[in-house]
Amino acid sequence: MADAAQRLTTLAEELLSTPLPVRVRAWDGSEAGPPGAPVLVIRSRRALRRLLWKPGELGLARAWVAGEIDFEGDLYEALELLAELIWEREDAGRNTVHPVRDPRKRAAARGLLRLGGPLPPPPPPPEELRRHTGRPHTRRRDKEAISHHYDVGNDFYALVLGPSMVYSCAYFSDPTAPLEDAQHDKLDLIARKLALRPGLRLLDVGCGWGSLALHAARAHGVQVTGITLSTEQAAFARERVAEAGLADRVEIRVQDYRDVLPQALGSARAGDAPFGPYDAISSVGMAEHVGAVQYAEYAADLYALLKPGGRLLNHQIARRPVPDEETYRVDPFIDSYVFPDGELAPLGRTVGQLEQAGFEVRDVESIREHYALTLRHWVANLEKNWDAALRTVTPGRARIWRLYMAASALSFEHNTLGVNQVLAVRPGPSGASGMPLRTRAWNARDQ
Repeated sequence: MADAAQRLTTLAEELLSTPLPVRVRAWDGSEAGPPGAPVLVIRSRRALRRLLWKPGELGLARAWVAGEIDFEGDLYEALELLAELIWEREDAGRNTVHPVRDPRKRAAARGLLRLGGPLPPPPPPPEELRRHTGRPHTRRRDKEAISHHYDVGNDFYALVLGPSMVYSCAYFSDPTAPLEDAQHDKLDLIARKLALRPGLRLLDVGCGWGSLALHAARAHGVQVTGITLSTEQAAFARERVAEAGLADRVEIRVQDYRDVLPQALGSARAGDAPFGPYDAISSVGMAEHVGAVQYAEYAADLYALLKPGGRLLNHQIARRPVPDEETYRVDPFIDSYVFPDGELAPLGRTVGQLEQAGFEVRDVESIREHYALTLRHWVANLEKNWDAALRTVTPGRARIWRLYMAASALSFEHNTLGVNQVLAVRPGPSGASGMPLRTRAWNARDQ
């Protein structure tokens, strides 16, 4: 008689000391758990071996990416219900099954081991990034990390992001606004905060697929230099620039941000200034890749690349502060499958480091709820275009993005994560900012 689901549910609840909030369907077709709840489908007993070997988030992620588990029903509801079981517990990073002293829990763990089959577990899915070597945030390692995330394929990103090809938080006039309108409004908000106008020079650090560079040149008459470490992004952005007839106003480079300032200083010594200083700098979704060990240098470089009175718009995801926190690394799933070496610092640390670099911070705007809406749009795009997506990437890669974006949407909704636009200025020699008295109006005529 098929009964794997009931056995699994009973043993898991004994081990976790809590009822499972979802219904379980096992590989033998049996089901157990609350009727009407989202269904956790366990297609293979290999998933148990992964979870027993890596309890918590990473083991679950490996089983998800490999297609050994799935959800039926509302994905967001399932993630909400499983949240307490998914997030890493204090000892979940160990390479063995959790040590337990309670005899009943030991018996439950042994039962799950027998149900899952012999250890060790299968190897990690091929989409998992193998561990880096050497120090984090060197030029080589950063380039590898950026390639892992952004060189997935432009066709795949087009299906997820939509025609705007903007991979950062949109700015919604209301929750029902179309994603494309909200992304246009975000780009224009950045342009207005930076007071872009014809004749100015903008440096777009981490320019992605060129959407902000194109908008700034086309709508505001700005001369733009965009830099990225992704060769696929750069190729796509250059094609868009050429098709728009803006090659005389937009340059896209594959370049590390650490090489921009030396290039600018070299051109200045040569009596030329094609590489700086700039009137404005945008950094949208870039600082998360910089890392705590490099952030002071990053802020100092941006400060040095701006003219006195020049503005910086730093658009950055933030995590809630944790007492005595020494690292801002992302969680194991995101580090292994999505953003290798990514770091999310609290807002206060970011503002403090910008000020230490010499900037005067003039405005901070939280747009956390906007990112939750943006991510839900991206998940819907991926689900709607699922078959097309599988023609561009592996099933595992598509599953990574679906889980990552859905879980991130919930993190923004629950205030686990935030995102902020920080507007800063490099003051002039006398301390003048050149800013209007009332910045929040973002009215073009008084900037």
